[in-house]
Amino acid sequence: MRNLNKDVMVACDFSSKAEVMDFLDLFTEEKPFVKIGMELYYAEGPDIVRAVKARGHRIFLDLKLHDIPNTVRKAMAVLSALDVDMCNLHAAGTVPMMEEALKGLTRADGTRPLLIAVTQLTSTSEERMREDLLIERPMEEVVMHYASRARAAGLDGVVCSPLEAGKVHDACGSDFLTVTPGVRFADGDMGDQVRVTTPARAREIGSDFIVVGRPVTAASDPVAAYRRCVAEFVGAE
Repeated sequence: MRNLNKDVMVACDFSSKAEVMDFLDLFTEEKPFVKIGMELYYAEGPDIVRAVKARGHRIFLDLKLHDIPNTVRKAMAVLSALDVDMCNLHAAGTVPMMEEALKGLTRADGTRPLLIAVTQLTSTSEERMREDLLIERPMEEVVMHYASRARAAGLDGVVCSPLEAGKVHDACGSDFLTVTPGVRFADGDMGDQVRVTTPARAREIGSDFIVVGRPVTAASDPVAAYRRCVAEFVGAE
């Protein structure tokens, strides 16, 4: 199931189809790997996935499912029918939920999108884990535990901070995908992210895919920003 090529995913965190299409129209030479998140999916529904897919883009559908196992299984079957390339859920939903998600994603012919689990959001700090979630363990230990449970459930990888990607590979194997948001240019603004790094450093640490939103979508020249990100992260692969 795994695609071994490193790539940059562009988070299309727009509120309407028109905004997305205007943005994608800027790319006349490339077909970026696109992440569609909650805001856009909830505004436009599954038709936005079909429209972006029809333009030749790979899609990471970032809806972070977290519910009882039966509900997640049925929801994943719907998402799988949209022909997305990757989708995700919260590892906190436990192994039975993740196992049912895989069942729902798998099509009659045995194919399915890649499925990855969110460990801890990159906006979450250890202080917030302790005070809001009553998780007293260190962040790194929590992330590694969640990753190991996702691996045990049969998932393809995890969403984690780029700072944790190398250690996830050490714990779960080099073939276990790490998809890492929280990436900013060295001269950029951190925004609301806490555990962040640069594209070049994410490459060094071992991220398989990085997710970049505002540094590209809000740039004065989004295509140039995307190309810079690819150059720094993918380099001379």
